[in-house]
Amino acid sequence: MTNRVDSLIEQIRALEHDLAAEFSRQRSGFRFGLEHGRARFEEEALRRLEERRVHLMKYILGAPVLYVLSAPVIYSLILPFAVVDLWVSLYQAICFRVYGIPQVPRGRYMIFDRTGLPYLNAVEKLNCAYCSYVNGVIAYVREVSARTEQYWCPIKHTRRLMGAHGRYAGFGDFGDGEAYREALEASRRALREDRED
Repeated sequence: MTNRVDSLIEQIRALEHDLAAEFSRQRSGFRFGLEHGRARFEEEALRRLEERRVHLMKYILGAPVLYVLSAPVIYSLILPFAVVDLWVSLYQAICFRVYGIPQVPRGRYMIFDRTGLPYLNAVEKLNCAYCSYVNGVIAYVREVSARTEQYWCPIKHTRRLMGAHGRYAGFGDFGDGEAYREALEASRRALREDRED
């Protein structure tokens, strides 16, 4: 990798860190703290937030008919996502051990904290749990597939890849057959040594 690419990657990581710090700073104004990994609101803040909850019947009766009719289509995806979740977990449990690739900790991708928000009614909490699960599965599968790609075919594409995963920048250049074997072994070694996750 060139020095310029390394520099850009480092700048992106620094900006991601700054963004996370800014989100944290903005959250501090909502008067809650973390206790045993769960958000705990101050008593007065909790009371005000509960007042903002739309009661369940009002929420359901006020929903547009097309929203209600499309809900089964949305929720029907839970089965394919559950199958993918299970299958990818099984895949990495077997294959990653064989190749010496560190396991992706699934629990880091499954975060259901929004279901505890006092201003959400039961349907909104269910919706948040559903979205948390589906997006968690997508992120989990993405990391498993990124590690698989890094191990087996760490070569960039000829065209710009939209939404490339974080490991892609370290892949070898398309058409660089001279450095391919050495870069492949280096990529595999780096992956095996990557114990941060």
